[in-house]
Amino acid sequence: MPTVEFEGHTFNVDEDGFLDDFKNWNEAWVRYVKKLEGIEELTDEHWKVIKILQDYYKKNGVAPMVRILSKLTGFSLKKIYELFPSGPGKGACKMAGLPKPTGCV
Repeated sequence: MPTVEFEGHTFNVDEDGFLDDFKNWNEAWVRYVKKLEGIEELTDEHWKVIKILQDYYKKNGVAPMVRILSKLTGFSLKKIYELFPSGPGKGACKMAGLPKPTGCV
């Protein structure tokens, strides 16, 4: 399994660069993905999406569909793409430490 080293942390990742286990998520991982995504500064809106994704995942074992994420955050899909340029699946879910979504996220 590939690994990523960042700020003194070692993360096991899958072939697409998602964390191998949600339990290994921490804020260093967020800073790593932020850098990959080209996001200059994380705002409260970024954190809102991250926390909602994590809470949903903890309760349901999967990432929410896009329309559910929009409803839970109160953000339009356009706004979510503004926050996470690579999208809710690749950018937001990866940053939140969730596994790579299998469906339409």
